[in-house]
Amino acid sequence: MVVALGGNAILQPGQKGTFEEQYENVGRAVAGLARMVLSGRWRLVITHGNGPQVGNILLQHDAAKAIVPPMPMDVCGAESQGFIGYMIQQALHNTLAREGRGDIPVATVVTQVLVDRDDPAFKNPTKPVGPFYGKEEALRMQEERGWHVVEDAGRGWRRVVPSPDPKAIVEKEVIRTLVEAGAIVIASGGGGIPVVKEDGAYRGVEAVIDKDLAGERLAQDVGAHVLLILTDVDRVRVHYRKPGEKALDRMTVEEAKGYLAEGHFAKGSMEPKVRAAVRFVEGGGERAVIAALAQAADALEGRAGTQVVR
Repeated sequence: MVVALGGNAILQPGQKGTFEEQYENVGRAVAGLARMVLSGRWRLVITHGNGPQVGNILLQHDAAKAIVPPMPMDVCGAESQGFIGYMIQQALHNTLAREGRGDIPVATVVTQVLVDRDDPAFKNPTKPVGPFYGKEEALRMQEERGWHVVEDAGRGWRRVVPSPDPKAIVEKEVIRTLVEAGAIVIASGGGGIPVVKEDGAYRGVEAVIDKDLAGERLAQDVGAHVLLILTDVDRVRVHYRKPGEKALDRMTVEEAKGYLAEGHFAKGSMEPKVRAAVRFVEGGGERAVIAALAQAADALEGRAGTQVVR
């Protein structure tokens, strides 16, 4: 099973983002995952979001740019994979050890995800990243660094980057080997580090891959049976916050495609989750589940969340 942890598993709304806050949140999140492992039924691969963490890293780099050279976005993504993976693997190991299963290895793989240099997203950057700027500074950054900048809902100006489609997990064989050896693997954090391949060599690019779509690609590449997407809502809803709102316990792939075509799901929120679920089941997965973090175990047993099936 591949489990995709939403941002609420690591950083709650209104929190400052201290290490202590994030580590406490992760500890609560992994308790349910540990129970799945201890049941003996599942081999587990975990992926996670990193939006607030990368945003904070970019702020740190921006604040210190006169002293330390700022790093490109692919490096910032690798940084976030490292420290979030560290929190998850340590908290999960400690939880398993308390149950007498400290022998189960847990490992984080810094993961590159291949994207296509000709992906249309590179011609139309839409994903806001990093701090807000005043108009003058933003336009100067655009001129000096070649950034794309936009005015963001009256709150200031921000950089936007492409969000290309994930094509392959570069480290998939390493991840498979670890899983087959009995390890719990944390991989493709934040959608993975986007790379292109040119003349046989990988090179990082300034982009952000949707973490749920990358999680689906990971699930396909490691041969998972189930894709479990955990978020901050209990089920997928159509007509969300409108008359006729309806929570869905189950969707077939065709029903989900119809809802997507009708525009029921918000871009950058529920839409990529449903799209990832559809891709996974169409690609041969047994089922995908979208559910609240606190209901993970019940959702896996079909008693909660939205089940996406053939």
